[in-house]
Amino acid sequence: MDSFSTLIRTASHEQHMEAETSTFMSDLLGGRLGVEAYARYTEQLWFVYEALESAAERLAPDPVAGPFVRPELFRLASLERDLAHLRGPGWRTGLTALPATRAYADRVAACARDWPAGYVAHHYTRYLGDLSGGQIIRDRAERAWGFARKGDGVRFYVFEQIPNPAAFKRSYRELLDAVPVDDLEKQRIVAECKRAFALNTDVFRALGEEFPMTA
Repeated sequence: MDSFSTLIRTASHEQHMEAETSTFMSDLLGGRLGVEAYARYTEQLWFVYEALESAAERLAPDPVAGPFVRPELFRLASLERDLAHLRGPGWRTGLTALPATRAYADRVAACARDWPAGYVAHHYTRYLGDLSGGQIIRDRAERAWGFARKGDGVRFYVFEQIPNPAAFKRSYRELLDAVPVDDLEKQRIVAECKRAFALNTDVFRALGEEFPMTA
């Protein structure tokens, strides 16, 4: 019998790969898009993390979602430093969410409000992804656009309070395995993970339309 964390990882693998291999992300990581596309992507992340983290304090006492509320993961302050670097001190005035981003952030907020186990699904897909694949994005961004190593512009990808990401991910998976819900609810969490990846892919698709590769 597979553990729940293994079940989540294998069940959502296809959606995960689709998000990772989106045209926009491939073009961004391949150095075929400019820093403007990277800045626009960073803006979209702000809306998703604002939805995730504005609910964290309220969910901290919840028996299902509470154990996952770990301040060392929080990304919003780092995102805001990156946006100030990318867009200047008035970055908030020009901040706009793509419709796909708004749909994603609204779904996170709805889960946070009404369904803590669903919030866990979004928490997992975002933060564990950032700890893993996010490091590739940081490395490419530093090289492509000359950001200081782990400095302003890429702070979102730097988890200063997590010195050992591998150990952290292990402990996170143990939390998933111990989540106090029945098998039916676990299936719903898996389905929400797939939905989270699909919502993320929709954002990449919208960004790809905004930044088409010139032939």
